[in-house]
Amino acid sequence: MRRRAIVFHGTGADPGACWYGWLAGRLRERGWEVEVPHHPGTNIEPVATFLPRVLAAHAFDGRTVLVGHSGGAALLLALLEELGRRGVTVAHAVLVAGYHRPPGAEEEPVLRPGYDWDLVRGAARELTFVNSVRDPYGCDAQQGLEMLEHLGGTLVVRPSGHFGDADDPCPQLPLLERLVT
Repeated sequence: MRRRAIVFHGTGADPGACWYGWLAGRLRERGWEVEVPHHPGTNIEPVATFLPRVLAAHAFDGRTVLVGHSGGAALLLALLEELGRRGVTVAHAVLVAGYHRPPGAEEEPVLRPGYDWDLVRGAARELTFVNSVRDPYGCDAQQGLEMLEHLGGTLVVRPSGHFGDADDPCPQLPLLERLVT
């Protein structure tokens, strides 16, 4: 059985941004099925109305690895919670520059007011958080630590920025390839 990965881009991004295409290519070279969908509503539409379309657009099972960046990582929390509610478990979820509470003063439509952490935890056999000590948007190591405390898993803290934005394009992220495979 082939492993599958779905890479969810961040807020305002698209599948061609930063390391998304690079990771997809590296995984395909290893025989993986990979989706890098374009979900322009990420962190623009309220997650309650956006999430059903995401769920309908993709298949999730025990061979699936989910990778989310920034707003896409925050989306994974709601997605995993719903998968847990449905009794679906994925192989691994990797949240890069992820967060569970607003990282700044502005509201974040991708976030739920609270999470059923048991459902989130139960929907992934493995959870990995990759955060930075110098994230300019507040998706930082403290957010990663808080998610680790709620969910368990593995936290990787790097001295990087946001792992992909205008100031830190990050066209490749070899660490992520190692974590996923």
